[in-house]
Amino acid sequence: MPPPSDTVKVAIQWPGAFPKLMEIDQKKPLSAIIKEVSDGWSIIENHEDLALQYGEGSGFYITEKNRNEIKNGAILRLTSSPTHTAHKLHERVQSSSMDVKLEALKDLARFSRDITFAQEFINLDGIYLLTQMVESGTEKYQKLQKIMKPCFGEMLSYTLTAFVELMDHGIVSWDTFSVAFIKKIASFVNKSGMDISILQRSLAILESMVLNSHDLYQKVAQEISIGQLIPHLQGTDQEIQTYAIAVINALFLKAPDAMRQEMANILTQKQLRSIILTHVIRAQNAINNEMAHQLYVLQVLTFNLLEDRMMTKMDPQDQAQRDIIFELRRIAFDVEPDQNSLGGSIEKRKSMYTRDYKKLGFTNNVNPALDFTHTPPGMLALDNMLYFAKHQQDAYIRIVLENSSREDKHECPFGRSSIELTKMLCEILKVGELPSETCNDFHPMFFTHDRSFEEFFCIGIQLLNKTWKEMRATSEDFNKVMQVVKEQIMRALTNKPSSLDQFKSRLQNLSYTEILKIRQSERMNQEDFQSRPILELKEKIQPEILELVKQQRLNRLVEGTCFRKLNSRRRQDKFWYCRLSPNHKVLHYGDLEESPQGEVPHDNLQDKLPVADIKAILTGKDCPHMKEKGAKQNKEVLELAFSIMYDSNGQLNFIAPDKHEYCIWTDGLNALLGKDMLSDQTRHDMDTLLSMEIKLRLLDLENIQIPDAPPPIPKEPSNYDFVYDCN
Repeated sequence: MPPPSDTVKVAIQWPGAFPKLMEIDQKKPLSAIIKEVSDGWSIIENHEDLALQYGEGSGFYITEKNRNEIKNGAILRLTSSPTHTAHKLHERVQSSSMDVKLEALKDLARFSRDITFAQEFINLDGIYLLTQMVESGTEKYQKLQKIMKPCFGEMLSYTLTAFVELMDHGIVSWDTFSVAFIKKIASFVNKSGMDISILQRSLAILESMVLNSHDLYQKVAQEISIGQLIPHLQGTDQEIQTYAIAVINALFLKAPDAMRQEMANILTQKQLRSIILTHVIRAQNAINNEMAHQLYVLQVLTFNLLEDRMMTKMDPQDQAQRDIIFELRRIAFDVEPDQNSLGGSIEKRKSMYTRDYKKLGFTNNVNPALDFTHTPPGMLALDNMLYFAKHQQDAYIRIVLENSSREDKHECPFGRSSIELTKMLCEILKVGELPSETCNDFHPMFFTHDRSFEEFFCIGIQLLNKTWKEMRATSEDFNKVMQVVKEQIMRALTNKPSSLDQFKSRLQNLSYTEILKIRQSERMNQEDFQSRPILELKEKIQPEILELVKQQRLNRLVEGTCFRKLNSRRRQDKFWYCRLSPNHKVLHYGDLEESPQGEVPHDNLQDKLPVADIKAILTGKDCPHMKEKGAKQNKEVLELAFSIMYDSNGQLNFIAPDKHEYCIWTDGLNALLGKDMLSDQTRHDMDTLLSMEIKLRLLDLENIQIPDAPPPIPKEPSNYDFVYDCN
């Protein structure tokens, strides 16, 4: 007979005693259980000064709020209560003995990860104590620095670590810190030769200050300049580089609108793009996920500077803006703006302007300024056209004259094409949208040029003209051409070209003919399987394929996944891992200090959740942790969020690393509960496997032998002294 659900079997440890196996009645007060355990060992200490905590993994304290998370088989430890421990550590960190102080700070850094302890230590003005230690530390031990520099550096490192952990719980507002503390933290970043751990935590603190407080942003911005962060990017420690870019991103993100362009100009003057390209993107070290995310954020924030021009309508009465259109006409037709005014009537001059504007491909030939009154793309399209005309003048003149001389209705309108292309590029790069908290989709090629968007446009407009000719398009085919161009660009971006030249070469291999072949191949794969016999065969083998997909999902859950704990500062060192037991009965999960390399063994995951206890799987806005965040969440985060609801109102909240892992986990969990797998990934996998299975069976009907093993890899030739005859 199974034990009642409100009883759990655990092992409890006490230093110097044999572990005690016992059943915990979850209906009984925790204080009564602690008293019962301490009396059983005849412990002299007051049971009110004792508490239970997990003996493995996190070591977090067990409270009345989280006691429902205790699972059968858990190993617990009887220890000092969080209040008692907090008072002891509060005294020890103020000890006059350097050794005692150092050990106390080590313990404090470890205990501060537990929110129960953190609350007690903060109640003792622990945050204020740590800030005072940081502010006065260098002065207090200035005389001893030469002798005890390693010890002091270690003490400061653990002090900052404890501070970061305590603040990470969101109990104390960031607005409470003094200018002196900010100056001290900034000095650690500005000082050369600072210990890596101190530098890392100082950068993390500055990032949090900027992201969480408008007032602190102003103060941090006065103490830290982009130029002082640049040297940290030129090192070889990728973690420090990541934190440095994170601070730059935070300053960029929180800067007032009027300051962002100025800050962008500073980034250009300091050659930030070139430094990142050389020391990060093209460095020998592989780029990890966190660095990729920060580069993605920087890319998004940089492109978002275009939003103002994208949403600015052209003023037809503004002479400076009209002069840009005159300049486009002058470059294309090699005429001076006032050349036509030498003689001739006003009507004749207007007729000449209208003719030239028609050749330039504007929709409004009489007043082309009206073409730029729609937002997006607004004035950004005109900026791109002028950049193309000035920086790639030969290509610009060739496109304009080539199309203006055609009389067969096949001319490609340069003006209209440029406006629609600019709008399309803004949609592809999501100009104006806030960066996602989980995305790491950065493109190296955008870091190879200071005017990467304009260069991107120049490549795109030439591609559009080329595709237009290949399609033999007329004005009625304009939207079809734009669809093909978008497909060409999206396919070329898929493999993340490392440079703009590589992007161009990939576009060369994606001609309209090639796009037609790709489309035809995809269409044939669909149409070939629409005949009645094939549909009947598909229906017959579909359950087998569905079971195969289900087993794959469950196998992936058994392997497990590392999830990131997200908060307002996007901490780089907060991870947790979850995996399904091989018998599909229990979910094992637990916190990790760093991102794992490979699978994490079940024994290393301290928490368990029986599958039988799972009541429901929630996704998106229905998840409890998304409701807590409110409406500020990015669309991408909502699409990756899911939660497991289990007995006693318990919940396990996830944010998947990417869409693929999201589909794997939601499918796998639904399969565990006997529900349908509804994700797009499942439909795609089903279609792929069904198509493959049907093709194999059709080949078998034709008596074509399919080998069980792949053919051997050809041996390397003994010599390379040969010539291929191209004739």
